[in-house]
Amino acid sequence: MRESRSFKVVRVVGLTFLTLFVVTPLYVMISSAAKPLGDVQGAFRWIPSRLTVRPFVDIWTTVPLARFFLNSVIVSLSATVASLVIAVFAAYGISRYRFPGRGVFRMTVLSTQMFPGILFLLPLYLIYVSIGQATGYALNGSRLGLVITYLTFSLPFSIWMLSGYFDSIPKGLDEAAMVDGAGPLRIVWRIIVPAARPGIVAVGVYAFITAWGETLFASVLTNDTSETLAIGLREYSTQISVYWNQLMAASFVVSVPVVVGFLLLQRHLVRGLAGAVK
Repeated sequence: MRESRSFKVVRVVGLTFLTLFVVTPLYVMISSAAKPLGDVQGAFRWIPSRLTVRPFVDIWTTVPLARFFLNSVIVSLSATVASLVIAVFAAYGISRYRFPGRGVFRMTVLSTQMFPGILFLLPLYLIYVSIGQATGYALNGSRLGLVITYLTFSLPFSIWMLSGYFDSIPKGLDEAAMVDGAGPLRIVWRIIVPAARPGIVAVGVYAFITAWGETLFASVLTNDTSETLAIGLREYSTQISVYWNQLMAASFVVSVPVVVGFLLLQRHLVRGLAGAVK
């Protein structure tokens, strides 16, 4: 079927508009990051008169960016790994076993995504404070507390998505493994996980990106030693001035790992999402 001329024109115009919509903010961010602070604070110029890499060097000393970066990596990776491990076994149980309330449980897990995060902020804060008073271990202000918090909204979606993906894997593979003497744990590790790798990657990317850029819970449940990047970037703003060039440079630096990881896993991500919605 040949495309009409009007359709081609509309497609080109639409793609051009979307490209400009995406590229323009990126150009403004990168060009601002490569300008001296005085040029950034003045009238914006599309073509910078002076370029410098100094902001990319100063971002590490103006604020403890390396500590924020380390906190974000530890929290995001921990939340991702924990979410994947728990979700794989929970989704396998939902997909392969029949038990009373199975459908209700699956819908309940999905329905948790309808509630805004701020609804859980105060209860979680009070729970962490109570645990700290009872045990002496302060979850509030710790990276562990932040990991547990992120599991509350990444885990339900992960279970729902993986259970749908596991449903697409033939149960005959499980039965063949059982004939060979494999137990449930070996079936999950040897059969289900390799077959569901695209779905697991998709869930992992979702959990990591969610934790990496989260600000609501991190702004309340962290302190000076456990602040993540999403919260630490605000320290480039002081009562005297805002280091706009360093803020743009830091924003660019912290977004690179997510973009690179997404591009490397894009093929698995597309396959995982396609398998989950079948």
